[in-house]
Amino acid sequence: MSWQARRVVTLLTREGCHLCEQAKPVVAEICSETGAELREIDVDTDPQLRAEYGDRLPVFLVDGREHGYWRVEEDRLRAALSA
Repeated sequence: MSWQARRVVTLLTREGCHLCEQAKPVVAEICSETGAELREIDVDTDPQLRAEYGDRLPVFLVDGREHGYWRVEEDRLRAALSA
């Protein structure tokens, strides 16, 4: 049996962001289905993240690499986490 590291989805958000609020439950559900770990970071807590992402939120990272932003592409995210 091969050992595989748990995948990590990082959701970059901002308080008061309506798209972020819509994305959270969708990403959480997909992570639950696939066994991925979900982490959420408020970009306003980190000046470098705030400068890099500005208003292009939410942003979805899979294992530290940008996977998408604004809207969750559910099938694409599931496929990335299942690969």
